[in-house]
Amino acid sequence: MKIATFNVNSLRKRLPIVLQWLERHQPDVLCLQETKVQDSEFPLTALAASGYDITFRGMKAYNGVAVLSRTKPEAVSYGFDDGGDVEDARLLRVVIQGIPIINTYVPQGFEIDSPKYQYKLKWYERLRNHFESHLSPKEPAIWCGDMNVAPRPIDVHSPEKHLKHVCYHEDARNAYGKTVAWGFEDVFCKLYPDRQQFTFFDYRAPSALAANKGWRIDHILATAPLAQRCQRVDVDLEPRRATDPSDHTVLWADFSL
Repeated sequence: MKIATFNVNSLRKRLPIVLQWLERHQPDVLCLQETKVQDSEFPLTALAASGYDITFRGMKAYNGVAVLSRTKPEAVSYGFDDGGDVEDARLLRVVIQGIPIINTYVPQGFEIDSPKYQYKLKWYERLRNHFESHLSPKEPAIWCGDMNVAPRPIDVHSPEKHLKHVCYHEDARNAYGKTVAWGFEDVFCKLYPDRQQFTFFDYRAPSALAANKGWRIDHILATAPLAQRCQRVDVDLEPRRATDPSDHTVLWADFSL
């Protein structure tokens, strides 16, 4: 199974990039985040013409998640079911070929001293509880998406300058780490522990991509039974080099099933 994740930062704007990538790489599953389109305006016809089954949930102007899959999901659920904010445009769970795949667009957090940052930390706690309720670390499962956390110093350029950034602050890394520790493994780190590759390059720094000044905040993780079957994982920079690109690019992984 080849699975990919891509924060498109507006699906309608990046639709040509997505369609081209699908045609060229033909993944079994592509998880999208930050689609920024309400369901009534989702470009379903254009995407369905690619031959993929489309599962999506969005809202106007921001958030939004989608899963494109070669086979129709056997089960679909949206958001949290713990009595709090549902967040169904940030959390999408599908079952494909018997494997639960969780696609998340984790809140960015805005600033360290803002309520939005505390909400982000709580979001990770809720997500761990969600895993506890719906998955087993002893069974195959995949979690992927834009996590808005660079977990290690190697995962961000000039880490010493970003200690108070909401995507690298100690509390955010700890919150992410506790959620991962439920039973997931980062397959990129597992296969290439010393490799530095980024998935996000800030628009505000026009030379960021050329200078390789980025962040690895998009991740693919798997439970142990599946992580050991990961044969390859890589970052494809071509979508970031495209005309009118997202500030993120595609991360993909191959699993032998």
